[in-house]
Amino acid sequence: MFSNEEKQQYDRHFILDKIGTEGQTKLKNSKVLVIGAGGLGCPILQYLTAAGVGTIGIVDKDTVNRSNLQRQILFTIDDLNKPKASCAAQRLQRLNPFVNFEVHLEFLTIENALSLFSQYDIIVDGSDNFQTRYLSNDAAYITKKPLVYGAIYKFEGQVSVFNYDNGPTYRCLFPNPPDANSIPNCSEIGVLGVLPGIIGCLQANEVLKIICGLDGILSGKLLSLNSLSLQQNILKFKKTEIANVSKLLQNYEVFCGIETDNPLEINANDLQKALANKEITLLDVRKDLERSLFHIGGMHIPLHNLQQQLEDIKDNNPIVVYCQIGQRSLIAAKIILEKYPNKSVQSLTGGITAWKKLS
Repeated sequence: MFSNEEKQQYDRHFILDKIGTEGQTKLKNSKVLVIGAGGLGCPILQYLTAAGVGTIGIVDKDTVNRSNLQRQILFTIDDLNKPKASCAAQRLQRLNPFVNFEVHLEFLTIENALSLFSQYDIIVDGSDNFQTRYLSNDAAYITKKPLVYGAIYKFEGQVSVFNYDNGPTYRCLFPNPPDANSIPNCSEIGVLGVLPGIIGCLQANEVLKIICGLDGILSGKLLSLNSLSLQQNILKFKKTEIANVSKLLQNYEVFCGIETDNPLEINANDLQKALANKEITLLDVRKDLERSLFHIGGMHIPLHNLQQQLEDIKDNNPIVVYCQIGQRSLIAAKIILEKYPNKSVQSLTGGITAWKKLS
């Protein structure tokens, strides 16, 4: 079952009670799908690989950018602009040549979720948005797969296990998503670099416990951790019935309040054309440091100062508001319209991140 090289590589597991040959065999025969190869995905993937999980799938279509390197430890500057999933698999193969990697260069969608999940034993959610979290939960529920969940916010993180042995799901804990744009992405507010490493390792720990049949799995429990105080709390929650399974795998953009074809939004391509053809006032609502690193011109009023400086944007030109990924700018556009309801105001969809992809 194990070559001499594998016996050496997994020696500390072989001699560990509750793992041993039986547990390592279970790891080798397991197939785990990791959603996202970013801040959480990197430590998850690294420790599952080191532990000897036989087949690891990676779902991610994103590419590496320099701001990732502060926390996404599998990548280097040599990987910039390359697919994260491919770079991660290549790096991890050098860590453990006995693991089979299956790279899926795509984002998780309604169309591919069930097919992907059915190929694996355990799903690990390393995503950073509510649409993917609800989609992952619902697809795991339908395909009867345990889902290991993790989330981070500035200095705090959460870990839980959903749908394990017919246990509670993500919807039992969070029946409804928060209001759209009410919880910023880490690209908007930042995140402590080591935090995804801590939370991702805890997620990998849950995966190993599930595979090896160890005690203490976080099913029906939500662990929260504050990286500043190092305080940990565990919230227990019970299973609730999903009223209508047929309504799962819905339009998650709509469910999470992210409107499509929003008249208040303009994409980067259309903005580029509009700037060439007519006068537009650009308004950057990011913080001073963000603007100093990169901007596309125009006025600068940080969002937290906008209410006090609305008089500064009373000219008649159409306004396009931008931020880092399009969340703060959409809020700003609505604030401006409350003051000037007849003004033409739009938010740059995807923000500076989308604009940079044009070049």
